[in-house]
Amino acid sequence: MRAFSKLFTAIDQTTSINEKIDALVRYLQAAEPKDAVWTVALLTGNRPRRTVKTSELWAWCTEQRDIPGWLIAESYHVVGDLAETLSLLLPENPGHALQELHLHEVINNLIALKDKDDSERKAYITGTWKMLSKPELFVFNKLITGGFRVGVSAKIIIKALARHFNIDENVVAHRLSGQWSPAETTLPMLLSDAAADSDSSRPYPFYLAYQLETTPEELGDPNEWQIERKYDGIRGQLIVRGAELFVWSRGEDLLTEKFVEFHPLKDVLPPGTVLDGEILPVKNGNILPFHVMQTRIGRKNITRKALQEAPLAMMCYDLLEYDGNDIRHRPLSERRALLQQVLDEVSRRVGETPLLLSPLVEAASWDEVAAERLRARDHQCEGLMLKRKNSPYKTGRKKGDWWKWKVDPLSVDGVLIYAQRGHGRRANMYTDFTLAVWDGDELVPFAKAYSGLTDKELNEVDNWIKKNTTDKFGPVRSVVPFQVFEIGFEGINPSPRHKSGIALRFPRILRWRKDKSPAEANTKNDLLQLLQAQQ
Repeated sequence: MRAFSKLFTAIDQTTSINEKIDALVRYLQAAEPKDAVWTVALLTGNRPRRTVKTSELWAWCTEQRDIPGWLIAESYHVVGDLAETLSLLLPENPGHALQELHLHEVINNLIALKDKDDSERKAYITGTWKMLSKPELFVFNKLITGGFRVGVSAKIIIKALARHFNIDENVVAHRLSGQWSPAETTLPMLLSDAAADSDSSRPYPFYLAYQLETTPEELGDPNEWQIERKYDGIRGQLIVRGAELFVWSRGEDLLTEKFVEFHPLKDVLPPGTVLDGEILPVKNGNILPFHVMQTRIGRKNITRKALQEAPLAMMCYDLLEYDGNDIRHRPLSERRALLQQVLDEVSRRVGETPLLLSPLVEAASWDEVAAERLRARDHQCEGLMLKRKNSPYKTGRKKGDWWKWKVDPLSVDGVLIYAQRGHGRRANMYTDFTLAVWDGDELVPFAKAYSGLTDKELNEVDNWIKKNTTDKFGPVRSVVPFQVFEIGFEGINPSPRHKSGIALRFPRILRWRKDKSPAEANTKNDLLQLLQAQQ
């Protein structure tokens, strides 16, 4: 725990990518193998489930310090992080009480608490609190609460592992993909050729695009680019290896059981096939809005009715593995030709399938491409994808060969009615806003937004909120309905759970409308008309 807490502090207190990588490499050189693999798991989001309730931690902390529960709640609202709050409130441990604990042993003990009774859980947590220094205490509480966030990306982890083990970064990224248990492996085992060959479910790292930063004319001849529509679904990979089929999301969630439409493909697609595409709700040849997809995602059991109302298909973009061979290094034009060949053969054999070939947008000039981009929402799309025809399939987000050219967001003007404190470094500021529109003479909430303002604007809004509060509800303040903000969003869906009757997709603040009065904000009827137009 001591070495891991030092690593945590080192990577959390610098913004330098090279310094983070150096700290990780130094840690890997000295760490026990079982601790090292758990470190990589934790830093890449592979955390064990919580086995201790927040209410229990609060109660045990109040006993340790003999303070009232409301004081912990108030402290938490100010600090913005439960693990840090507990660490600050718990007493400093004397040096003779400190013990060296191994990270993997601590995690195994926390996992085992799920089968323990209340007294045993309390005894372990409070006993461990008394063995740790303040930095270790903070990290231990992070492990308990499950909110383990630190300023290090998967790309940084991959670079550090590649340097330490002298392996190509793309190979490391691939072998970290999928589901693996840190309790059952070590890093040398996980990154070995044998492990890669033995796991037939392992997906490839996704190739992601940046938003186009220039005018499309600067990309050169449009004939050198493959132009497709950017669909709004779940990016996924469909894998058939041996006699098994796997469906992975871009977030590396295994969704095979939820997407039953694809199950018959294990007997249709040739073994050694990996498709990259967008999973979409498609009915009678028409792409349905994203909220229809959401009715499927949250279900534990897929009913016949759900299959009829929200049938799914994959809009196939790319072919990553063909006849058991990784073909990501081959030009996109070649992969596209093979993809069409595979899908044509499947259709010839069995007729209709849930696999669709992403149609290409034909255009002789960038002006024609721009016109197609403006028509994106007519196709239930977010814009266009521009892919260089000779490009390989890369790992992660890269610039140069693939670009997304999204349409401008939809927008409405809303009135700020509630504000909530942020978290972490913004715990003392009100940065999470609830916006409302007019329904007759009443303001009804329709969106929450917490991004889009500059630091200077956030400070200004925060000061205004503190001076214009009308009521308090824990970390939330009700404010005078005066400030107007323009909210941008990608889509709008009906939602019976919200008072306004709608829900926005990816809402964020576009600008602070100081030029508008609250009376000039949009209405609920405006939103309903926009919803109708979208449908």
